Amino acid sequence: MPTPTLLHLSNPPMPPRLMSRRLSATLTLTALWALSACGAARTPRQPAYQMGAEAAKARAKTDSLRYPYTAADIEFMTGMIHHHAQAIVISKWAESHGASAAVQRLTGRIINAQTDEITLMSTWLGDRDQPVPRVDSAGTVTMPGQMAAMAGMDHGSHAMMMPGMLTPAQLDSLGAARGPRFDQLFLTYMIQHHRGAVAMVRTLFSNHGAGQNETIFKFASDAEVDQSTEIRRMLQMLLELDVPPPSQ
Repeated sequence: MPTPTLLHLSNPPMPPRLMSRRLSATLTLTALWALSACGAARTPRQPAYQMGAEAAKARAKTDSLRYPYTAADIEFMTGMIHHHAQAIVISKWAESHGASAAVQRLTGRIINAQTDEITLMSTWLGDRDQPVPRVDSAGTVTMPGQMAAMAGMDHGSHAMMMPGMLTPAQLDSLGAARGPRFDQLFLTYMIQHHRGAVAMVRTLFSNHGAGQNETIFKFASDAEVDQSTEIRRMLQMLLELDVPPPSQ
């Protein structure tokens, strides 16, 4: 009897189209793995994200320094420190000169807001190695000798160049006023002062390339809105005193 032949069973041959697809998928996975390994080798280890207030300040300073600034930006920040300093000085007279409660609330807001803004402007100038005006506790502003020599003028003449600043005669009349008369003069003069600050902002933005730095853009824009709002408030306060508003 013949020995039966053993049949060796095996997988049937793979169709050419299926074989082509499997080979293509294998090559794609291999290429992706190679690119991933290469990218991992080239990407430097990122430092841990720093937390806390000081780290946030450092990041903000680094980001701010990336943005360009112009001579008009420096002039604006320098001049506005002088402008704010005078507003703070006359606002501090309110309590000793018998101002009403409403005027004292207004002057308190002006002192707090503009003191903080002087700090911001001084820091911005210092971070860019620009001369920083110094404001003492009495509100007196002094400039570094180098800038004073370049400008060829003293503090008084520099201040008089800025719109809205009170003249010596106006300062004398306000300083001599008491009670309701102080309220009337203060509101009239501070409207003039605020209008000058708004004019300074508009002059800044009219200069080509100025006001593009992030810090300056935000500060100047906020100052225009805030002081315009306070002008409207002070006009209303004058009307309540039966005092005609100052002309534009």
